[in-house]
Amino acid sequence: MGRPAGRPPTALRERAVTRLTVAQALVRFLAVQHSERDGVRHRLVEGCSGIFGHGNVAGVGQALLEDELAAVQAGRTPGLPYRHARNEQGMVHTAVGFARMRNRMSTLACTSSVGPGATNMVTGAALATVNRLPVLLLPGDTFATRAAGTVLQELELPAGPDVQVTDCFRPVSRFFDRVSRPEQLPSALLGAMRVLADPAETGAVTIALPQDVQAEAADWPEELFAPRTWHVPRPVPEPAALARALDVLRSARRPLVVSGGGTVYSEATEALRTFAEATGSPVAETQAGKGSLRHDHPASVGAIGATGTTAANALAAEADVVLGIGTRWQDFTTASRTVFAAPGVRFVNVNVAGSDAAKHSGVALLADARVALEALTEGLAGWRADPAWTERGTRLAAAWDRTVQASHELGHRPHPAQSEVIGAVEAWTGDRDVVVCAAGSMPGDLHRLWRTRDPKGYHVEYGFSCMGYEIAGGLGVALAAPDRRVVVMVGDGSYLMMPTEIATAVAEGVSMTVVLVQNHGYQSIGALSEAVGSQRFGTRFRYRGPGGRLDGDLLPVDLAANAASLGATVLRAGTLAEFTEALAVAGRTEGVVVVEVLTDPSVPAPDSGAWWDVPVAQVSALSSTIEAAHRYARAKPAQRHHLAPALPDTIGEPS
Repeated sequence: MGRPAGRPPTALRERAVTRLTVAQALVRFLAVQHSERDGVRHRLVEGCSGIFGHGNVAGVGQALLEDELAAVQAGRTPGLPYRHARNEQGMVHTAVGFARMRNRMSTLACTSSVGPGATNMVTGAALATVNRLPVLLLPGDTFATRAAGTVLQELELPAGPDVQVTDCFRPVSRFFDRVSRPEQLPSALLGAMRVLADPAETGAVTIALPQDVQAEAADWPEELFAPRTWHVPRPVPEPAALARALDVLRSARRPLVVSGGGTVYSEATEALRTFAEATGSPVAETQAGKGSLRHDHPASVGAIGATGTTAANALAAEADVVLGIGTRWQDFTTASRTVFAAPGVRFVNVNVAGSDAAKHSGVALLADARVALEALTEGLAGWRADPAWTERGTRLAAAWDRTVQASHELGHRPHPAQSEVIGAVEAWTGDRDVVVCAAGSMPGDLHRLWRTRDPKGYHVEYGFSCMGYEIAGGLGVALAAPDRRVVVMVGDGSYLMMPTEIATAVAEGVSMTVVLVQNHGYQSIGALSEAVGSQRFGTRFRYRGPGGRLDGDLLPVDLAANAASLGATVLRAGTLAEFTEALAVAGRTEGVVVVEVLTDPSVPAPDSGAWWDVPVAQVSALSSTIEAAHRYARAKPAQRHHLAPALPDTIGEPS
């Protein structure tokens, strides 16, 4: 039978298309992307931060403007709301803070101009990838056609004219593509979204956009702009791997759980609590995993590793089986592979990433943290750790808590110790408030001393330990969780690196409190410098003295005045009593409040005595360095490689 008259064959029917520039198509596509887990749907890319210039102002900038104007005219929210950032690295940190607070289910896009605008984002990209957190980067790039010849801010390599500064993103991105033709955009976008939504692969996702291509028009199929949902899986344990893990765990008398960021991101904290209570296993926490259990839970033994507690590290030294949940076993977590010291200690690693699950020669359980903990709890029904071991963990944790409380109440004069500042902030905050930090000595002190009460109440970026993250990351946290009070703790050295996003927070009407710890230098690296025999060289903010060294008077740097110039309300404190009163005022003040507090950096916080591998010069004329080298040589032999098999190899043995 023939076709109805006038109706073309299906294959020849015209497809509905829309004519847009590449940048306009990009913005429209991102506005309708969603993630979903456990039936809960989220916007995958909730907005775009950017600084416009040569390379993106006529492309992505124009597209975001058009999106905003159309939204205003229609009385709705823009499909991709724009935020004006002040620093390209800072806006990536903001996206990272946002994504972490949203448990990797949502993130922000970041757009930059060509050249320095693009390369300013590289540090942020590395931070995102190291921390396994999704961000979408849209750096401008040079002309794809090369019609304009050598362009302003273009890298010109005679032997590689196709190489541009955006290629710097390749080693620090989990996904990289350069869209040199409009036809390439759909595949680039779909590939980027897949990686953003994949917990095993996620990190920085970069799509480099040549400036001429951004402004180039093309006909796009309407299907490209249909709402799309990216389902975030909860991988279940493979039965044979689960059986191996259960065999190892049942053999344990002294088990220890190390909970990492994966526990929090997969919303597995209740499953962890159930596992700990059912098995009597003590639980230690990494930096990203801090908050997996409330600090006062009987199973919680606190932070582990180089910045750990005496409780967690004492148990780690004796544990015969270690169950790692969602941790990548960073060197601080393992105290540079010295903290797990029991002969024959074995590891079971639960992780969605195979590379992390295989570490320490452990039994690799490739699975979502929550699903895996539920399966392990069921499989270990009736089994418990040695009761004396469980009780010892609780006793050690209580002893450490007394140490923490004492560090909060030193009564040091005239300026408080850093531990007292931490204690005052902890006492001032509520259960759902969020403390944010990143670099210097503060993250280590917070890891040991901060008593977490909520899985999302502790936000310390210590995978990359990036100075300058704190205020920008705190902005991301505040944008992601506007119902929580955000307290950023930042040292003066890190503040100097990047205070600029205070202006962004002020412009966006965001409220957060910034505690600015003033100690006139890079005092944490100063302590490390002293430990390796380098005498705090280059770590103080001082004038150059008569002898030509930087050992003169303190520089008259007024960071509080700088914060005020950026639009913040500023409070100053020189004593602990003044600081406590300033926090009370901050709690009653809207917007960005910066509380500068003078501290005495010579008072150390309580330490667990764990080691961290920082090599010392093997030849030196300085007695301080020679002594440090001797200490290093004594500590180094405790380092282990954990190469023993997790289970005996029985292949080929008689039954």
